[in-house]
Amino acid sequence: MTIKFSSIDEAFKWFLENTYKKLPADQKKGRLTYAWRDYTHNGSITEKRMKTILNEFGEIEVRTEVLYKTE
Repeated sequence: MTIKFSSIDEAFKWFLENTYKKLPADQKKGRLTYAWRDYTHNGSITEKRMKTILNEFGEIEVRTEVLYKTE
């Protein structure tokens, strides 16, 4: 299954709501719990940290699109 997101933040939010919640309790301990807490309560999680976690549970591909238009 491939899902398209407009940002890493959006992908991580989806991960927390759909994958993280379904993980067994023993997998939610430690750094995943800290990441969830940091994202949910503080909003102070780095994009690098989100990418690392997302890559552990799936494969992410990040693309940058730049559109430049002149008149």
